[in-house]
Amino acid sequence: MSGPLQGIRVIDLTRVVAGPYATMLLADLGAEVIKIELPVKGDDGRYGYPEVSGVPLAFAALNRNKKGITLDIRTEAGKQLLTRLVAKADVLVENFSAGTMDKWGVGYRDLKAYNERLVYVALSGFGQTGPYSQRTSYDIIAQAMGGLMGLTGFADGPPIRGGGALGDFIGGLFTAFAAVCALRYRDHVGTGQFVDVSNMDAILSMTDNWITLTAMTGQRPPRLGNRHPFTAPYDCFRARDGWVVIGVGNSALFRNLMAAIGQPELGRDVRFKSPQARLRNSEEIHAIVQEWVAQRSVDEVMRVLGPDGANIPCAPVMEMQQLVNDPHVRAREMVVEVPHQQLGQVPVTGIPVKFSESPGAIRWLGPTLGQHNREVYGELLGLSDEDLDRLRQDGVI
Repeated sequence: MSGPLQGIRVIDLTRVVAGPYATMLLADLGAEVIKIELPVKGDDGRYGYPEVSGVPLAFAALNRNKKGITLDIRTEAGKQLLTRLVAKADVLVENFSAGTMDKWGVGYRDLKAYNERLVYVALSGFGQTGPYSQRTSYDIIAQAMGGLMGLTGFADGPPIRGGGALGDFIGGLFTAFAAVCALRYRDHVGTGQFVDVSNMDAILSMTDNWITLTAMTGQRPPRLGNRHPFTAPYDCFRARDGWVVIGVGNSALFRNLMAAIGQPELGRDVRFKSPQARLRNSEEIHAIVQEWVAQRSVDEVMRVLGPDGANIPCAPVMEMQQLVNDPHVRAREMVVEVPHQQLGQVPVTGIPVKFSESPGAIRWLGPTLGQHNREVYGELLGLSDEDLDRLRQDGVI
């Protein structure tokens, strides 16, 4: 084991994406994460995504570094086993609907009796309080309610959801951050606490300060597609063989850009001389840049405008098949190969934070259903094989 969270044990009751991403981050940084799934069925995240040779790839990547056990915490025997696990844990993370764990008799107040040092983190769509707390949520719901979709899309089109399950990953990131903060507090005072994380709250906190701007100025955030509300040109442009983005944040960069595309006089043109002027004439300036880009390949654009040319902030729009073998991504260990007994070497995203003294590590992919039952129940709780057979027959594990 390695990483700054070495020695921390996490009971993981999360499912699908947001919660499992949070506990994956903790596991990558050294925590011992024990993932609990329902017997027979398991996590819903095992289904619906592409498989290879029967291996659920997305689940395997998202639940890496975790020990997997089965347990039905709705049964009396299951509740008893959960309390025994909690007594030996530092953190519990769950992402059930608000109040579900309390209804089952294993909420924070119930479990605190077995471990006063327990950090209990509850992630839900809308949090444990407030008029929306009982609503159900998925990624698209959280993005819509948190304001992200209202910011995203083109002016003449509908609001657009951020790519992938962005809202879920934002919620998961805040959940992991909250767990570490609560552990730090426990270091000082000696007791755990209940932490309430809302996916809607997490997304709203990342909407570019438009709450403040709208409240104080009355200005509504415009949907601008790939453009920027306060500078131009700033957009995604189509080249002959792909797409590039160009972002110009000040007048000096604009003059350099115009010189690089062979129109230095436009850098001094009164229509484009200041940021405000460029915003007023953004359609014209974007059209000029697009015309120049359209005549070139992505590589040609990058040679002229990139770090070895005019050094304008620009980049190709990378596809996943490019990122898998990108030299910078590989140098940063943001794609790493992890061995799997059926599939061989499987590439997964790496750890995005680099610690000089306590680096994390990706040691294995997500477990098969109940893979670590014998290890966890036997070594941690002292149950015998006969105990496990009985619990299995009773549908508890």
